[in-house]
Amino acid sequence: MDILDYAFMQRALIAAALVGITAPAIGTYLVQRRQALMGDGLGHVAMTGVALGFVLQTSPVWMATLVAVVGAVGMELIRARGRTSGDVALAMLFYGGLAGGVMIINLGGGQTASLLGSMFGSITTVATEDVTAMALLAAFVLAVAIGLRRQLFAVCQDEEFARVTGLPVRALNLLIAVTAAVTVTVAMRIVGLLLVSAMLVIPVAAAQRLTRSFATTLGLAMAISVTVSLTGTAATYYINVPSGATIVLLAIGVFMALTALSAPLARRRAKAALAVEEVCTRDDVKV
Repeated sequence: MDILDYAFMQRALIAAALVGITAPAIGTYLVQRRQALMGDGLGHVAMTGVALGFVLQTSPVWMATLVAVVGAVGMELIRARGRTSGDVALAMLFYGGLAGGVMIINLGGGQTASLLGSMFGSITTVATEDVTAMALLAAFVLAVAIGLRRQLFAVCQDEEFARVTGLPVRALNLLIAVTAAVTVTVAMRIVGLLLVSAMLVIPVAAAQRLTRSFATTLGLAMAISVTVSLTGTAATYYINVPSGATIVLLAIGVFMALTALSAPLARRRAKAALAVEEVCTRDDVKV
């Protein structure tokens, strides 16, 4: 395949696979917690980190990770202490992060065009050091999302019950926020910081059309995410379209297809359940 003859496409495909695996891994918990838009807030605040990386001539990925983690921790602490609503904290991340990024890069003598690759994704911006950083960050995300899945699921389902059982609820909430921040920076080179929230949510929502259990939803969401990430990245090479937008539109297409497919399946399940109920009722009457 000629697509693999180019080093930049090899790096882009590896990065796309990492995005596809990690985004739904933490996105499943965010959907469960009804924090689907958290990725947007973290993506905006990470813009400040990207700008600092350009101005200070350091790795934008690592700098964005640092700033996004600080923002995620701050937002979670504000939410937990109830000093202001979660919506207000999220709005502050939205506008303050984006404005801070634009301001910093302009004060540093750069152009806002330098941020476009990170904002919307660009396969040509993926360097070797970026792939290394993304692989390390992805390993952290998977270790948390899969290794602590029972504890995180319990906290997402019912914080009070998790607290009664002895789980460190505040620490786990902070860990979810930090892991989400790390995931955002993993995805920024391919999907873009302004579109990354879609990959945290849409594959999970698509998987939920067909699945019922948490484990099955997580597995199917990862499969969907990897598929659309690789397909969208390849499409960028062949037909010269933006990688982030292509990946997100493919994910939406999969969601719509599975939604259409789930309707007849739901009817079949309802009929099967009704048939079982009727059989049980007849048996009870006979007894």
